[in-house]
Amino acid sequence: MLHQITYLLFKLNLVQPSEKAILFWMHSLDVEKLEYALKHGNYNTRRLAAEALEHAGKCSSVPVLLHAINDKVQNVSIAALNALEALGCNDELVISITRKRFNWVKEVRDKEAKREANKGKKHKIYRWERASKKSFDRVKEQLKRPIR
Repeated sequence: MLHQITYLLFKLNLVQPSEKAILFWMHSLDVEKLEYALKHGNYNTRRLAAEALEHAGKCSSVPVLLHAINDKVQNVSIAALNALEALGCNDELVISITRKRFNWVKEVRDKEAKREANKGKKHKIYRWERASKKSFDRVKEQLKRPIR
């Protein structure tokens, strides 16, 4: 009863559903509420709803998950990708999209790991000396010496 009141208040934009409410909807296989939470929740609610749809979702929730792939928050899009892969609908378009997105996510994670690994390194930059600069410095030093 409490989770239904939470859903009603969520539809009125008064509260965001808690993790317990989303888990309850997942265990009761209430896919419609999870899809609504994925569309209209804040970033944490959207991530939790995508993770819940991974376990409770049906092939009918694929369009909502495909829309969630393009979310601005990276954790939400990754959770939606995981849910699409777990649903395993045999649609060639879904398979190709998830494969391309997983490659993109892997590239982003590799770049971040490389940046973190190189964070403490100091790069040596060699300056090449020009011959004219060397000769100019030599003449300058000679002029500083007293004439005998």
